[in-house]
Amino acid sequence: MGPRINFYEKGQRAFKTLYGFTAYLTRSSIEQHLRELIEFRISQINGCAYCLDMHSKDLRAGGETEQRLYMISAWREAPMYTDRERAALAWAEAVTKLTNQDVPDEVYEQARQQFTDEELVDLTMTTLAINCYNRINVAFRTPAGNYQVGQHAAASN
Repeated sequence: MGPRINFYEKGQRAFKTLYGFTAYLTRSSIEQHLRELIEFRISQINGCAYCLDMHSKDLRAGGETEQRLYMISAWREAPMYTDRERAALAWAEAVTKLTNQDVPDEVYEQARQQFTDEELVDLTMTTLAINCYNRINVAFRTPAGNYQVGQHAAASN
């Protein structure tokens, strides 16, 4: 399957709105590395090859280990994630999947133990943003594999 349209080229006005969202998140209360870890995991769930390529490269450039990237789909059983990362991953997955149209109370309580109210809002916004990007890239079949580290950074500042 080939790409449909280049949203990043043809959807310039719409994309500026998304870049504003990203600019907010770069100044949010959630640390960049954790945001990128969430973006990588949610991109796995949504099957977004473009975002997986981008976030895996950005994470590795930021010092993330191959082992943690390989193990993230099994983060519940893998011992190398912190309690804060586990709470963030559980929250992001629950917000993405909305099983039974709900985020379970136990996931909320786990997140509340690790995040302030402001951080929980920003964690939710991070989740919303990556779901939006994933859906755009999947819908328009954005080709993966050619992303260069930091490629989108200047446009989102």
